[in-house]
Amino acid sequence: MRQGPLGAELDAIASDLERAGYTRLSARRYLSRMASFSRFARQAGRLRARTIDRALVERFLRRTAWSAYTTSVARSALGHVLRYLALQYPQPVHLRAAERRDAAFVAGFDAYLRDIRGLEPKSREEILRVARRTLTWYRETKVRQPLARFSAKDVVAYADHAARRGASYRTRSSAMSHLRNFLRYLRWSAVCPADLSRYVPRVPIWSLADIPDHLSWPDVRRLIDSIDGTDAVGKRDRALVLLAATTGMRNGELRRLERDDIRWRDGEIHLRRTKSRRDRVVPLVAEAGRALADYVLHGRPRTTERRIFLSHRPPVRPLTVSGTVSAIVRRRLAPLGIRPGRAGTHLLRHSLATHLVRQARPIKEVADLLGHQQIDTTAVYVKVAVPQLATVALPFPGGAA
Repeated sequence: MRQGPLGAELDAIASDLERAGYTRLSARRYLSRMASFSRFARQAGRLRARTIDRALVERFLRRTAWSAYTTSVARSALGHVLRYLALQYPQPVHLRAAERRDAAFVAGFDAYLRDIRGLEPKSREEILRVARRTLTWYRETKVRQPLARFSAKDVVAYADHAARRGASYRTRSSAMSHLRNFLRYLRWSAVCPADLSRYVPRVPIWSLADIPDHLSWPDVRRLIDSIDGTDAVGKRDRALVLLAATTGMRNGELRRLERDDIRWRDGEIHLRRTKSRRDRVVPLVAEAGRALADYVLHGRPRTTERRIFLSHRPPVRPLTVSGTVSAIVRRRLAPLGIRPGRAGTHLLRHSLATHLVRQARPIKEVADLLGHQQIDTTAVYVKVAVPQLATVALPFPGGAA
């Protein structure tokens, strides 16, 4: 197993696999495939680990006559090798001059959004994505034309191009809003003399026009009761769903939740740096507290990681991607025959708000629980409280009192 360019790296890679939560059997299987690849690399003339690249890995996988399962294991094992080598021997990225200028420009835009506008990373992420798409479109359509010559005609042309990417009017409206942010920065940074943001067309989006997707409270109860909490993954999913359904926590708040945030004796959860950049406290109801304690004590992998909710499939790590949490909710809803258009923690958040409004709880109380700064943000849930609205409706003119 020590033959080839990976021979001296296997101990360190094995330690990484152990820290990531792989069993000894899985680690041995992976290391065996890595050793086979290392011998192949030596035969191919690669005598140093830093010379290994993805092209060589693909050649190795194509030349072996393994089963589909063994090939899959080998591909996963060598993926670990490539990630390990990328950290140990970082390669310089060779960009063309225009690409270097655009990368530096986007980095400056990111610093502006962070330091001047005070936006959080999640808020900056989509704005920067639109900025990169805008620059790519401009370089492809206006070859060798400096960014300073960005014109109102170009803005309208790109806005039309970008609008076709959006499936809904909300997506298109967000894209246009992010484009305005980018164009204002062009003027702020003195790249363009004029404010081109005023030429971006507006997508009509009416306040309180939509009723948020939500589940009836009996369906929320069915969802919670359907999760089998006898295994580790079930304990995690039950605790996660219960927290979302009883506190209205957002996806990112659940993913960032740490053990020190739980005040067990007080029955509270302290949420730090929420979407509104403020700390807030939400109640930890008894059922959610029991499920969370059961997961932390009996289901959560043994690790020094402070965040509570982890991936149970090696490598063990925090749930860092919002789509992972949404997939958990969607997967738990599917056996019940419930397939909403947008399934995730926001579906449970909307369901809680709707349930509280239908119980005639004060709208300010609901807004405080959800962390809304403006009552108008919470007012959309009043539209689903049809029985309560019927009691305040005025009688029809000329009809019976």
